[in-house]
Amino acid sequence: MNHTKFVVSRFENRNGISSWRVSGFLHGVRLRKNFKTREEAAAEKATLEIKALQATSGLRSIATALTEERVREAEALFQRVEGKSRPLSFYVDFALANYREPEKQKSLAEGIAEYVAAREHEFAQDQLSAPQMKRIRNDLKRLSHHFKGKSVADLTVSSLIGFLELGRPGMKTHNNRRGIVSTFLKFAFQRGWLAENPILRVPHYRIKRKRGMAQTLTVSQARELMEHFETCDGGRWVPYFALCLFAGIRPSVPHGEITRLKPADVNLETGMINISAHVSKVREPRRITIQPNLAAWLRAYPFDKFPIVGGSFQKRRARFKKQFALTHDVLRHTYISMFVGKFRSIGEAAIQAGNSESIIRRHYLDLKTTEEAEAFFGIRPKRTKDSAAVVPMPAPALRVAV
Repeated sequence: MNHTKFVVSRFENRNGISSWRVSGFLHGVRLRKNFKTREEAAAEKATLEIKALQATSGLRSIATALTEERVREAEALFQRVEGKSRPLSFYVDFALANYREPEKQKSLAEGIAEYVAAREHEFAQDQLSAPQMKRIRNDLKRLSHHFKGKSVADLTVSSLIGFLELGRPGMKTHNNRRGIVSTFLKFAFQRGWLAENPILRVPHYRIKRKRGMAQTLTVSQARELMEHFETCDGGRWVPYFALCLFAGIRPSVPHGEITRLKPADVNLETGMINISAHVSKVREPRRITIQPNLAAWLRAYPFDKFPIVGGSFQKRRARFKKQFALTHDVLRHTYISMFVGKFRSIGEAAIQAGNSESIIRRHYLDLKTTEEAEAFFGIRPKRTKDSAAVVPMPAPALRVAV
């Protein structure tokens, strides 16, 4: 140690009485103190050695009402603000003015479980679609895993931004994830698990959308597709593709409109397809006019012999997709663009497709010419009603969308 050791020694006073002396140096000053007993001298020596040690290590001996634990916490806080432009008191005042404790402490895992249970109840009442419910479960499972062991109140703006940016997702994916987290945090805020909702300060991207970006089939591609399915498996796939391509029924399987559509909803006598709120993706009913070529397809391939949706979609989808470029909703996109091209009515297209006029104008206007549209709605089956064969259908095994 870099200080002089203190020594306790016996000392004879002039009056002949013995005492015990503590001697040494502190801060360069010589100290000598006499005590009646050796115990008192030893206690003083220990005190002086502590003072010397504090002097060499930067420690201070200060009388305080704080416990040792609080003293250590204060030391840690001063170290954290060292070099900052503001004193510790500024940060304490700011926290006291702006931070509010949540009414209830809730672990993130428990909060998510309670929220998902509430959404499951909505799903059971047909207020949410199966894809929506699946997305909620998956995204919140990812959130719970990322913040394992945390409470809902531990979520901050910076930590949520970091979570949403994992894997560098596209702007649309980022917005979709943010939307699900946002509804959960709103739920948590309403129940007092959060004093302030941090998602309000997490950015939401504005995506500039371009007109005419819907991917569609050409007339020749559509004709080739329908000719192929007339000869494929005895025509078992024709009703599905005819309804999706020539009526714009949303084609997803097993949760799309086409899987909920019943034969009774398609009336060839009145020339209308009735899409009820239960069938509709957006929960709004609509009526679709059956075009003459679609009527010909449905008469040649009646539902009593050719069900709307057959089995084995999952096994055949890869082959269909590669052969005919069947991306998601391309059949529906083709129908809408051809409808606008033929009838030149954005409003009517919006009504029959179940979209807004702004969506039709943005994505489908002027994609197809009148001549192309006329040729498209002129695609008819080679078979007639009388020549349609009965094709036995296996039990449905529906998994994926075309």
